[in-house]
Amino acid sequence: MTLTGPGGIGKTRLAQRAAADVLAGGTADRRTAGGRTGSGPGAGRTGGGSGAGRTGAGHGAEQTGSGAGAGRTGGDPGTDAAAVAERFPDGAWWADLSTLTGPELLLSTVSDAVDLADHSLRMPLDALSEWLADRRMLLVLDSCEHLVDACAYLVGELLTAAPGLVVLATSRSPLGSTVEELVEVLPLPADGPDALALFTDRVVDRVGRAPLAEAGAAEAAAAICRRLEGIPLAIELAAARVGSVGPGAVAEVADRLGSRFDTLAASDFVWPRRHRTLRTTIGWSHELCAPLERLLWARLSVFRGAFDLAAAQAVAAGGPLEAAAVAPTLDRLVAQSVLRRIDGGAGSGAPPAPVPVPVPEGAGAPVLRPGPGALPAPAARSGAGDRYRMLDTIREYGHTWLDELGEVAATQRRHAEYFTGLARWADAAWSGRDQLLGYRRIEDAHPDLRAALDHWLDHDSAQAAELAGLLVYFWSCCGHLKEARAYLERALEQHTAPGPARTRALIGLGAALTLQGEYDRATAVDAQVRTAAAARGDSAERMAAACLTGLLGMLTGQSRTALDAVRDALASVPGAGRRGAPAAGSAFDTPDRLRCHLVEVLSLTALGDFEEGRSRALELRRYCVEVGEVWTRSYLDYQLSVVALFSAAPQDAVAYARTMLESKHLLGDAFGIALGLDLLAAALAAAGRFEQAASVYGTGGAYWRSVGHPQRGAPELQPVRDRCERSARAALGDEGYAAAYARGAAAHGPTALAAALEPDGAGHG
Repeated sequence: MTLTGPGGIGKTRLAQRAAADVLAGGTADRRTAGGRTGSGPGAGRTGGGSGAGRTGAGHGAEQTGSGAGAGRTGGDPGTDAAAVAERFPDGAWWADLSTLTGPELLLSTVSDAVDLADHSLRMPLDALSEWLADRRMLLVLDSCEHLVDACAYLVGELLTAAPGLVVLATSRSPLGSTVEELVEVLPLPADGPDALALFTDRVVDRVGRAPLAEAGAAEAAAAICRRLEGIPLAIELAAARVGSVGPGAVAEVADRLGSRFDTLAASDFVWPRRHRTLRTTIGWSHELCAPLERLLWARLSVFRGAFDLAAAQAVAAGGPLEAAAVAPTLDRLVAQSVLRRIDGGAGSGAPPAPVPVPVPEGAGAPVLRPGPGALPAPAARSGAGDRYRMLDTIREYGHTWLDELGEVAATQRRHAEYFTGLARWADAAWSGRDQLLGYRRIEDAHPDLRAALDHWLDHDSAQAAELAGLLVYFWSCCGHLKEARAYLERALEQHTAPGPARTRALIGLGAALTLQGEYDRATAVDAQVRTAAAARGDSAERMAAACLTGLLGMLTGQSRTALDAVRDALASVPGAGRRGAPAAGSAFDTPDRLRCHLVEVLSLTALGDFEEGRSRALELRRYCVEVGEVWTRSYLDYQLSVVALFSAAPQDAVAYARTMLESKHLLGDAFGIALGLDLLAAALAAAGRFEQAASVYGTGGAYWRSVGHPQRGAPELQPVRDRCERSARAALGDEGYAAAYARGAAAHGPTALAAALEPDGAGHG
């Protein structure tokens, strides 16, 4: 079903309400905002009737509840949300397409939204279709109007592949799909109570109380709603102009709106005539802004996603708009409903207080785990403060004025420079305490990093190669591996000159190819990287090249090659060699050197040298705990669990596997979680906890499906995994094993992971 109508009419809010109704009847941690746990995008009231239906498969439209603040479809407002949720046991998932400038990243965006972190070589559409094939869920595609043909094709393919899928699209124009059911979203009745209630609520938000009790105020408010034809966004912009509760405040707005309306409505500048009312209201709001407010509005239009004060200052300050003036100007634009303020924290739902969990002796500081049945949110942003976002319709208007000012190119360049700087900072912070913050800031900035890459590809191939190379480890961890590879290949095709930027991009491409299992191409790229690093004689490049050789060797069963490569690289840098982990704050505290130390540990374990492998792992783990590093520590915990499993210490193996999984959850690393769940299941089986092991195997299977590489990882571990799985099946019997496996596989995301981490197995069976 497609909700269609002009901008500002409330289509997104109706879709949001449909998703909320799906969530209302469920208890699982469903996702509805681009893969993030939440209630969907947008601010203010939700409401209005909406439909969620699918033609061609015997499905009728499902109508959701109604409320003030959004348009109406004319549907039944009394639907039971629990009944809607029962129809969609796999929840509601939200894909925001407004940040895309073309169809190239449509599949990647939708895959991200449904938590598909596919690392395989399958075609993206095939991977997505397979992932959704047995799901009964609602998928919302918000803001399709600039991708109509691509969305129509995608929807048709997905509905064919997934009989239980319902797609709800919002678009200013129909998609034209053969299975499309159109619902025109109408404005609020201009003379009805909902339009007046929306105006009143927004005035209260602005000034603290409603001034409609004064003489003539209610009549003036009603006149405003009629003049604006009940269009929600137009009503909100008008309400934002009620700057006081003094006598005549609402009447003054009505008078000013009327006079401006007649003037602006006479022009066809900016938008088509059918959008005249909303266009005119936005133009009126723009005219009433102070000059610096208009300038900031225009410059902020280059952002594709949410942004914070620091980003706004870096990109939009300049000329008459000083950096110090940006913060108060942002506040004024929020007050005028030009910007929406987004809470900069990780969300209001805090996890249970963490409690220390014992870790085997010598492992370093204890790991904090949440109370039973919960996990902390993945790496939360910290210190960023409030963030801001501009609605599409308002951003389009601002960008038109930026073009009129002749500032598009300069502002886009500042935008690209800022986000390239963010990637450099995150890379430099990777080895220490800010690692989690770096991951989260890179993930939050995903739409704008895409825009920066697109800008550099059009204007500076060296910058494109550098930025793509900086992002590959972050994006592979966050589930954007195919996207990272695509950008790296484009950048390398354009930037052919030898140098650090090209070498870095080649290393990133080699890592992406290796993680996808395309080992022949990865081997060829690895040879190019080693040749380039040797020719330049740069120790940092040599270390990075050794990391790639080590990663490739580990995943292809060539552990001796991996060990020799990283030891040679470490020996070439004074103080960074194998006899001691780098000291915190030393000159050797760099991401590539730390990765080389990790590959050394992985190789030793794979070669069966458990004593030295364990010793080096514990030494390096203490360093990671000291500096607050998480990613390397998680793989060290993995290796310590492997050593314990091979050393007939299954309880230690269980403890290390759990600490590894907690770290991988904080990073949002689906591939790492799948690895850890397989190892935890094997350790549980070795400890005789067969039912819990079978359930964890099921949960791991679900994560492997999202990654697209069943039971990948070090080849040396596969026989142990198989043996432990057979022992669990023998102990439980085929039926008992299948039932426990199915329970683990059916659980959802973090809920399933929290159950797997229960120390007594309470979350299983």
